[in-house]
Amino acid sequence: MKINPPAKICTKPYCFFCAMNEPNTHLRRKKLAKCFKEMPFIDDQEHVLVLSSLWNLAMNQPNDPEFPSLGIFQCMSNFILKGINYKDWLLVDQNIYIPYYAAHIIGSYTMNNPKFAEKAANSGVIPPLLDLLRGKMSWVEQRVAVRALDHLASHEKSFKKLKDYEGEIVGLSMKIASKCLKEVYDSFVRKGETERVELEYQCDLLTRGVGGLEFANRKAEEWASQLQCWCLSLLDCFVKRERGLNLICCNNQSFLTDLSKMWGGLVNRKSASGIGLIRGLCHSKKGRISVANSKEVILSLCNTSRSSDDFQYMAIESLLLILKDSDTRYKVIDYAVLYLKDLVEISRVKERKGVVGEMITQVLLQDYGKIKYGKLRLSEGAEKGLEEIWEVKVEKRKREKLMNDEEIKEMKCLANQMKKEGNKLFWEGDIEGGLMKYTKGLDICPLKYRKERIVLFSNRAQCNLILKNPENVISDTTKAVCLSSRGNNNNPHCKSLWRRSQAYDMLGLAKESLMDCLLFIHCNKNSKSNGRKEYNVPYYAARMISKQTRATWLFTGVVSTSQCDHFEDIQEPDDGS
Repeated sequence: MKINPPAKICTKPYCFFCAMNEPNTHLRRKKLAKCFKEMPFIDDQEHVLVLSSLWNLAMNQPNDPEFPSLGIFQCMSNFILKGINYKDWLLVDQNIYIPYYAAHIIGSYTMNNPKFAEKAANSGVIPPLLDLLRGKMSWVEQRVAVRALDHLASHEKSFKKLKDYEGEIVGLSMKIASKCLKEVYDSFVRKGETERVELEYQCDLLTRGVGGLEFANRKAEEWASQLQCWCLSLLDCFVKRERGLNLICCNNQSFLTDLSKMWGGLVNRKSASGIGLIRGLCHSKKGRISVANSKEVILSLCNTSRSSDDFQYMAIESLLLILKDSDTRYKVIDYAVLYLKDLVEISRVKERKGVVGEMITQVLLQDYGKIKYGKLRLSEGAEKGLEEIWEVKVEKRKREKLMNDEEIKEMKCLANQMKKEGNKLFWEGDIEGGLMKYTKGLDICPLKYRKERIVLFSNRAQCNLILKNPENVISDTTKAVCLSSRGNNNNPHCKSLWRRSQAYDMLGLAKESLMDCLLFIHCNKNSKSNGRKEYNVPYYAARMISKQTRATWLFTGVVSTSQCDHFEDIQEPDDGS
C-alpha cells in the first residue's frame, strides 16, 4: 500500500506518511515501528490525519498483519490514555477526535482475528478502553470502546485477559445498556442546531460532513442502538462462559425486565440484542431460574415466539429450554402453553428448517398423562391448550389414519361446505354465525388439506377481529401462518399477517404489529407484482406502519409525553381485507 507524501519536503523525524512511502520493505517496517512507538509522545497537528488514514486501512483491511506486528495496539493505547489524562492536549487542534479513532482501530483489527486480539490484549489496550467505557469522555467514545472490548471477549485467549475486570465490565455494560438511550437523547438528539456547537466533533464523526440536523439525528439513533446492542453482545460473551451470572441475574432482576424490551429497533435489526442475551442466559441453570421468575420477560418471549420478529426462533428456544428444566417448567407453563400451542404445526422458522413444531409438541406434552388424569394441576387455560394440542397432534392423526381415501375426501367436501356457509353468513352480517361455521369446518377438515385449513383459520380470525377478540385473532392467524410455512415457497399467508398486525395493534403491541405489517407488504408485493414493474403499498398498511414506527421509535421510552404531543394520532385502519 502507498500513501502520497505531503507536498512539501518533510523534515519530521517520525513521519508516518514518509514511512509508508519508503520503497525498501525492511526499512519501511522499521520506520513504521518507530512511528508507532514515538507518535503518542510527540505533539503534531497531523496526528488526526494519520489516525484517520489508519482507521480507513483498519476498516478496509482488518486482516492485514503488518500494523498489528509493528506495535499499532500499543500506539493506540497510548493515544487513548493521553486523551483521557491531558485535557489541555485534547482540546488543541483536532486532537479530540484521536481517542475515538484509536479505539475504533483496535476494534477493527480484533474483530475477526484471534491472534490480533491476543496481541492487543497483551499490548495493554484493556485499561484505556475501560476508561472510555467508564465515561471518561462521551457516549461516542463509549460506543467504539465497547465494540473493541466485545471483539476481545469473543476470542478465547484475549477473553482470559478480561476476566480480571469481569465485575466492572459486566456492571458497566448493564448500566450503559439500560441508560444509553436516555443519555444519547438528552445529550445530543434533544439539542437544537445552536446548542450543538460544543458537540461539533460528534456531529462530524456521525455525518462525515454530509447532511444536516436530521441526518445527524438518524445516525445518532443508529449509534445509540449499536452502543446498546454491543453492550449486550459483550455481556453475552461472559454469559456463554457462565461468568457474571450473579450480577446479571441474581442481584438485578430489574435489568432482565429492561432486557426484554431491548430490540435495537429497525435501525439495528442484525443484532440479536436483548433476546439474544436472554437465550444465552437460558442455557445456564442460574439463568433459567432467573428468567423464569420474571413474568414480564416470559410474556415478552411468548409474544416474540409467535410474531414475525427476526429472532422468533431465539424466543422459542428460550422457552423450550425453560420448559425442559423440571425446576423451571411449572413456573412458566401456564403462560407458555397459551402461546406455543399455536406453533405446533410450524415446520420452519425464518431460515431454520426442521421439525420445530414437533419439538414444541414433545416438550409441551411430556407429562400430559399426569395432567389428563388429574395427577398434576395447571391453570384452566393451560389444560385446555394442552388438550387442544393432544387432539390435533395425536387423536385426530389416529382417526384419519384409519380412514380410507374416499372418507378423507368426503370430510374435505363437508369442510368446504361449512366454509361456503360461513362466508354467506359473514356477508349477510351474521359474524358469530359465520365464526361457528368456520369452527365446524376446522373440526371436520382433514389435517392433510393445509390450504383449506389456512383459509378457515384466517376467515375465523376475521370474524374475531370484527368482534374485537384480538387474542383469538392472533391465535388463528398464527396457526394459518405456521401452516403456510410448510409449503415449498415458504410464503406466509398475507391476509393472516395483516389481520394479526391489526390484532397486535388492538393490544398495544406495537413492535409485533409493525413486523407483521412489514412482512405483509413484502409478501403482498411478491404475490401481486409478477409481471409488473411497480407495486403500490396499500394505504391502510402505510398508515399502520407510520403509526407503529412512531410507537417503536428507539427514543420513545425516554421522551416525555409533552415532547411527543406533536406526533399525529393515527387511528387503526377500518379495512379488514
